Amino acid sequence: MSLTTASRLHAPTRDELDANERLSRDEIREVQLSGLQQTVRHAYANVPLYTRKFDEAGVHPDDIRSLEDVEKLPFTTKEDLRQTYPFGMFAVPMERVARIHASSGTTGRPTVVGYTSGDLDIWSGLVARSLRAAGVRPGMKVHNAYGYGLFTGGLGAHSGIEAVGATVIPVSGGQTTRQIQIIQDFEPDVIMCTPTYLLTIADAMAQSGIDARATSLKTAVLGAEPWTNQMRTELEQRLDLDALDIYGLSEVMGPGVGSECLESKDGPHIWEDHFLPEIIDGETGRGIADGELGELVFTSLTKEAFPVIRYRTRDLSRLLPGTARPGMRRIEKITGRNDDMLIVRGVNLFPTQIEEIVLNLTPFSPHFVLELTRPHRMDELLVRIERRSSATGSECEEAGRQLVHKVKEQIGTSVTVCVEEPGVLERSAGKLNRVRDLR
Repeated sequence: MSLTTASRLHAPTRDELDANERLSRDEIREVQLSGLQQTVRHAYANVPLYTRKFDEAGVHPDDIRSLEDVEKLPFTTKEDLRQTYPFGMFAVPMERVARIHASSGTTGRPTVVGYTSGDLDIWSGLVARSLRAAGVRPGMKVHNAYGYGLFTGGLGAHSGIEAVGATVIPVSGGQTTRQIQIIQDFEPDVIMCTPTYLLTIADAMAQSGIDARATSLKTAVLGAEPWTNQMRTELEQRLDLDALDIYGLSEVMGPGVGSECLESKDGPHIWEDHFLPEIIDGETGRGIADGELGELVFTSLTKEAFPVIRYRTRDLSRLLPGTARPGMRRIEKITGRNDDMLIVRGVNLFPTQIEEIVLNLTPFSPHFVLELTRPHRMDELLVRIERRSSATGSECEEAGRQLVHKVKEQIGTSVTVCVEEPGVLERSAGKLNRVRDLR
């Protein structure tokens, strides 16, 4: 995707990249093999779960002689992390653990991750690399609207902003009116938050009569939830900025596992000097060739406190050749998660598929929710979606018919559509749940 005409931040020159960003593909693979061998030895020796799983699989650290040998190793799942709650996955003594983060635990026991001081240095460096790739430079101001606390987003982004030499504005999430006031008063160059929360900010600005395109914001670095290129276009046009995707997850590190580059905006480059990505078939666990859609799996290569071996992220993507950073592969923007997939009358469906369709229908806003019910024997899916304030009733009726047709044609299932007035549906205060299962 091309840059917006109003882009005012600049991609780094080759001289501004760190040494590993300039490595060739073959050089990156050499770094990865060394890191893989060291990580496997470290995990086997210090994490009882890995000792047991390796022994059960009949594999030893000495068996890892090439990158391809990673396929001999067992997978790690979120359930493994829950079963070892809270600190059973730590590979160093507690006195070496400098920080602990954890998931919300809304679907069961939280997953707990730990960091040594060395891990924190690497993490902040990778977030700084990601921000530099987005055009952030020393002296700029960055409005950080990721949530602080046990969630990795707020503090992870915070440390990276400081490491790149920018000024951090640690706002955290929520209190949208206050967020807008701070943007107006402090005049940040960059905002970091989830894409749906930036949409909430833009809506609140419009309701207050504030021109969202006239703020100081030049770039948005967005992550923590799947979002489409259609959403990118919506945000860029409404706020007159560049919107870039930063990728990460707590179990692997946090934000900064990969990031889009301002000069290409074609999916996050994975920082492969620190992480080994794979794509697998989610059903069989077998590896899939680069370019094919499947489940994303990560092995950490440099983590001390919490090494992860072949962690199944549940995120669906493709591995693609590097562009702006030729030595490091990209992932396609995450289309969804195995966990997010809905099965409606035998058809697999992701909320992002609906998002791609509705954002191409001019009368509809990006605000929608999917409601699943089973009034009789069959599941029924209702798309509740807000109209744009400028849309007429007849335009919305036609757009609703198009939405029903396109979902049936492109996804293969039937839906009904309920057009709501602007402002009726819940707004994101961080992460937004698009699905209400009322069955």
